[in-house]
Amino acid sequence: GHRDEEEAHYGLEAFNFSLSEPLSKERVEAFSDGVYAIVATLLILDICEDNVPDPRDVGEKFHGSLLEALSEYGPNYLAYFGSFVTIGLLWFVHHSLFLYVTKATRLMGLFNILSLAFIGGLPLAYQLTSEFAEKSHNEIEAIQVSCVTTFFASIFQFAIWTTALLHERETLHPFARYGGKEHAFMFAKLALYPCVSLGAFFLTCLLSEFSTEIFHLMQIVIPFAFLALRIFVRISLTLMKSVMSLSRQKVVLLEEEEACLSPTETLS
Repeated sequence: GHRDEEEAHYGLEAFNFSLSEPLSKERVEAFSDGVYAIVATLLILDICEDNVPDPRDVGEKFHGSLLEALSEYGPNYLAYFGSFVTIGLLWFVHHSLFLYVTKATRLMGLFNILSLAFIGGLPLAYQLTSEFAEKSHNEIEAIQVSCVTTFFASIFQFAIWTTALLHERETLHPFARYGGKEHAFMFAKLALYPCVSLGAFFLTCLLSEFSTEIFHLMQIVIPFAFLALRIFVRISLTLMKSVMSLSRQKVVLLEEEEACLSPTETLS
């Protein structure tokens, strides 16, 4: 009888397949860190494999000048550093997000896996943007693929945040909930990459002649935007509070004026 009770307790009907069921937060973080580390390693191996000038070419073609020889690989190095910075900043956003996540769910784990799938595509995007000739049609399409890859890698991070907000009392630290002192900053941090990558994609479609410049500008601007993001959010919140306080003062003054008027004046 005791054995039958145990089998009934651990039967399939006892397991819940709901996406809101809890998931080990520590395992989600460990798996994510492993994927980010492997992707960064692949980028380093790619840049070290085929982008080192041959000593004979340095001596014959560039008269012994290593800097001139390295300048030929300039676009490859730029694409590498841009991709590595992208991976680093997306890892930083992921780390910041899970600092405030107190409990992970299966849906959050699913979005995290989808984000990591596109993170794993960034080495491919790096190879595409560095191999094709400048200003060619293939280079434009490679840049657009990189923008799309970055967009989906970051938008699924934003989806994790949105999912956590749906059950914020259970899944988020009070600082990151609606009205918390870090809520606006986290929202801006998670929305930065999706907005910029999507904007860069549409700009490359409209201004295909400047697609390379737009893409590199995006890679340069985003790190500085991350550094200035907290200041920008604080200034925006201060301006919003001042505008709201002014509008409230106007409403209070109108109510006081109406209260001072006689009933006949109010009707007129």
